[in-house]
Amino acid sequence: MKWFFAGLLLIHGLIHLMGFAQAFNTPSFLSSQGPVSFRAEFEREVDRGLARAVAPKILTEADIAPLPSALRKYLILTGAIGQPRVRNFHATFRGRIRGGPEAPWMEFSGEQYNFYDEPSRLFIIDASMRGLPVEAFHRFLGPSATMRVKVASLFPMVDAKGPDMNKAETVTLFNDMCVFAPGALVDPGIQWREIDPLNVSAAFTNAGITIQAVLTFNAEDELVDFVSDDRLAGSADGKSFTPMRWSTPLSGYKAFGPHRVSAYGAGRWHPKGSEPYDYIQLTLTDIRYNLQAGSPGC
Repeated sequence: MKWFFAGLLLIHGLIHLMGFAQAFNTPSFLSSQGPVSFRAEFEREVDRGLARAVAPKILTEADIAPLPSALRKYLILTGAIGQPRVRNFHATFRGRIRGGPEAPWMEFSGEQYNFYDEPSRLFIIDASMRGLPVEAFHRFLGPSATMRVKVASLFPMVDAKGPDMNKAETVTLFNDMCVFAPGALVDPGIQWREIDPLNVSAAFTNAGITIQAVLTFNAEDELVDFVSDDRLAGSADGKSFTPMRWSTPLSGYKAFGPHRVSAYGAGRWHPKGSEPYDYIQLTLTDIRYNLQAGSPGC
């Protein structure tokens, strides 16, 4: 998401220089629903993922027996035991974002699909700046991740990709599993180690990339933080990356059907020599699991 905020600064300057808000203020020009829009691409990839959905096995206590104690308690708390293992989920969000610790916040809405039969993540954000629609699309399929930002669905502002981007998105993919899809944490690609009764370390491998993270739980067995040094902050153009500690403090646990997960979280950067700051704050508005083509709302 760092690339998205850098793109906002570029968009702000572009608006001032060219006066787009007045020159192109028509619904047809500003549409984000056309066949070449991020939204159309997002929906095509979602359809492909849902088309291969299969009936998952039920998660049992025997399945989680090898996991560290804090993680087992967390899976029980979230209602994962006795439910089908998570093969995909669809989530919607509202939130706010900013480009730095002193930058103004901007409201947005977001929609996300994750798939775990073939690990992938599709996350789209719709926002506006000075009357212009701003669209950002995270696309992580197979070994490759991209993060793109457009203004008015036409003008590309950020296009982040490459090995560093792939590693950064691998961290995010694993974070999503921990926060929104605990039933997927029996994945054989995860190596767990208990640090103490409330902290667990993990090494997650996907498509040949291994990342590390530490999960922290509270006395109520809730996951309250996720910290990794493997998610990199990107430059304004998305071409270069800097290692920076990244965390996602969590709270507001809420029931969504039989599942209970955190409904509020933040993305927090920890710059060396500076105070940590939230760059994104999210409220989960809905989440559904193990969807198939034709499921309501798909």
